[in-house]
Amino acid sequence: MERVFQETRVVFSHAGLGASEHLGEGWAPGPVNCLDQHVQKAPESIALIWERDEPGTEVRITYRELLETTCRLANTLKRYGVQRGDRVAIYMPVSPLAVAAMLACARIGAVHTVVFAGFSAESLAGRINDAKCKVVITFNQGLRGGRVVELKKIVDEAVKNCPTIQHVLVAHRTENKVPMGELDVPLEQEMAQEAPVCIPESMGSEDMLFMLYTSGSTGTPKGLVHTQAGYLLYAALTHKLVFDYQPGDVFGCVADIGWITGHSYVVYGPLCNGATSVLFESTPVYPNAGRYWETVQRLRVNQFYGAPTAIRLLLKLGDGWVKKYDRSSLRTLGSVGEPINHEAWEWLHNVVGDGRCTLVDTWWQTETGGICIAPRPSEEGAEILPGMAMRPFFGILPTLMDEKGNVVEGGDVSGALCISQAWPGMARTIYGDHQRFVDAYFRAYPGYYFTGDGAHRTQDGYYQITGRMDDVINISGHRLGTAEIEDAMADHPAVPETAVIGYPHDIKGEAAFAFIVLKDEAGDADMVVNELKSMVAAKIAKYAVPDQILVVKRLPKTRSGKVMRRLLRKIVTGGAQDLGDTTTLEDPSVIEEILSAFQMHKQRRAAAK
Repeated sequence: MERVFQETRVVFSHAGLGASEHLGEGWAPGPVNCLDQHVQKAPESIALIWERDEPGTEVRITYRELLETTCRLANTLKRYGVQRGDRVAIYMPVSPLAVAAMLACARIGAVHTVVFAGFSAESLAGRINDAKCKVVITFNQGLRGGRVVELKKIVDEAVKNCPTIQHVLVAHRTENKVPMGELDVPLEQEMAQEAPVCIPESMGSEDMLFMLYTSGSTGTPKGLVHTQAGYLLYAALTHKLVFDYQPGDVFGCVADIGWITGHSYVVYGPLCNGATSVLFESTPVYPNAGRYWETVQRLRVNQFYGAPTAIRLLLKLGDGWVKKYDRSSLRTLGSVGEPINHEAWEWLHNVVGDGRCTLVDTWWQTETGGICIAPRPSEEGAEILPGMAMRPFFGILPTLMDEKGNVVEGGDVSGALCISQAWPGMARTIYGDHQRFVDAYFRAYPGYYFTGDGAHRTQDGYYQITGRMDDVINISGHRLGTAEIEDAMADHPAVPETAVIGYPHDIKGEAAFAFIVLKDEAGDADMVVNELKSMVAAKIAKYAVPDQILVVKRLPKTRSGKVMRRLLRKIVTGGAQDLGDTTTLEDPSVIEEILSAFQMHKQRRAAAK
């Protein structure tokens, strides 16, 4: 462990990322490298530009201000009993206080778990209980796209079922008062009483920095653990080299901090490099479809990093909204969260970037901590192919495997995408269940990390990601296990069986399609369908609600009772004439039944339009 720590420290120094040698052998990599080192050199440089929901109301936060806020919040957490190793849930939208909350936890050696502020009370409670969090930090309300989100109300509902929660720290985003109970603490008031100085806890390189929950192919989300030094090193280096970050740049990653993209490329990577990082609170279409580009013009953004879903949506709304604004400050464009299709890539490159910006289509995961495959860094002027992640980052050794577990050599080949050696940013375990970590990522191909994705390697050795190989779908960049949606619907008394699959969607990339079987006494099918949609929204989040729900008499099962989702996917995507091997089906006539129901469903939808 000590050797790993020493090596990481050396790399930090060589990368010019500041190793804070004055702290001695133990140090707190996150907060010190993200704050203290920059405050020593240039305290008034801008750390964050908070692009608030209403355009033109941005707030600039200096590194000195961010450090002071972080220290006051860290001292408040300590006063309310949070100690090294304790877990803290952060249920907040993108804001400087949310960033300070993450860094305050890191400063005192506590472990933060940020829960996306679009998740339901049930999803929040599940994550709090799994992590055994002591404290939740939230806002009274949130603002997004001109709408108010009742965050405190959702937290109140969640903590009723969370016995480990001792305090709820409530900050204020709006002037509106919310009911305060005995667990609740007015955060700004308490922070005002604290000193703006807090000595950082000395941490080992392999101590936990944060946990982040991600969907698996089974129903329960898994808390992936990232550690101190390796994660920060990887986030900082990939930020610097993939995006060609230069001192003084304004880095615009429009992801939410509830996702790994927000952790690595809104908070830890940019701040470690002393960048000015944009915090985008709004939506791509509020108050209109020019929002991103108006922001780029006003803030003079140099790197723009966003999701293909948003790009596809804006593409459909026309070029006029882009061309209305000056985008000459942009040097690098980036795509994240799912593979980007050719049309969206060309539009982003030619229309948004005027054909002159480097476009990096980045492949990585919550589990990898940072970008693993991307067109840059590479030699000056090296080619970039549309819609392709292309080149592995330093230290990443991709390997393709066939169905029998053999390595696939050469070019123009496809297989399961694995990585054959460890790298600094990789997750270390699943919190409380290391066996599940081993089973999920290392059992399928012993000696390799299995990503769950398929990939194609070209003759030139470039990698193109072809999509998920397990039962995980990617809705607008949100990874979601089909089992999670099925579990949410399974509680309906009229629905004995469900099967959910992902299918291609013009805007979202993928959407969920649910097949449901109803009990004979179920009554009005349309009413049941609406109730199921409400259940999924309440148990997971609104984005998880299936776009289509089809009632069928039965599901296609093998003789052992396993639902053949592969066949359902073929039916929905128009591949019913080529179903492959159906000999294991208990009753092959089920296919005709489902096909007939699906055709009627399609006709009804077409008529409704």
